[in-house]
Amino acid sequence: MLSQIPINLDKIRKEDLDKEILRAALIAELDAVNLYEQMAASVENRHIKTILSYIVREERLHVVQCQALMNRLQLPETIDLQGRGSEQDGMECTHSTR
Repeated sequence: MLSQIPINLDKIRKEDLDKEILRAALIAELDAVNLYEQMAASVENRHIKTILSYIVREERLHVVQCQALMNRLQLPETIDLQGRGSEQDGMECTHSTR
């Protein structure tokens, strides 16, 4: 489901909760970029394509904002998008944001 947090917050140590939520936010933004890009590529109506393309740009801005905050907090930027919901702490980014 698109609106579920991809980690089990009950299994996260309190001191790690904020960084894990920020990582989940980054995952959600990357997913949103991919979803809207797929929609924009599939639609024929130019008005819908224009709106979806605008939303993609906005979602990319959110990715950059999440990454900037992670950098400021000195958190790793890499995310294991394949291991959602798992208890893994090692993270590798499989998405390019550029």
